[in-house]
Amino acid sequence: MNPQRRRLLLGTVLLGSSALPALAAPQSVAIQVWKDPNCGCCKDWIVHLQQNGFTASVIDQGNGAMRSRLGMPQKHGSCHTALVQGYVIEGHVPAADIRRLLKEKPKALGLAVPGMPIGSPGMDGPVYGGQRDPYKVLLIQKDGSVEVFNSYS
Repeated sequence: MNPQRRRLLLGTVLLGSSALPALAAPQSVAIQVWKDPNCGCCKDWIVHLQQNGFTASVIDQGNGAMRSRLGMPQKHGSCHTALVQGYVIEGHVPAADIRRLLKEKPKALGLAVPGMPIGSPGMDGPVYGGQRDPYKVLLIQKDGSVEVFNSYS
């Protein structure tokens, strides 16, 4: 192979490889979060989302009214409510489950992790000493019916 052709081939390979990290990184997804301004676990959940490619806009005025307005049943409530691409996210839902929801696009209201299970994202800091409670991520249908979307133990 002549030197000029070798340089051209090498340059093409190097240019192509510089784009690989950008292609491998997950695309940023905008999410709105309603929470109490003093809630530390909500802040930790938002950090979890940001570390997993979400861009959060935070409304620090509580979430009860927004949960109700978005149609999430109170019995599935938690300390924060979010909205992403038309889906309601209630509580400490892992980012991977939100990404799966956005990929599969089910006809549903959204996802919920009722309560505040220890070990879920945002409830997994050093203060909990590595403790983990089993919990389920629920897929909430628009008619209020529920199915298990994912389980953690």
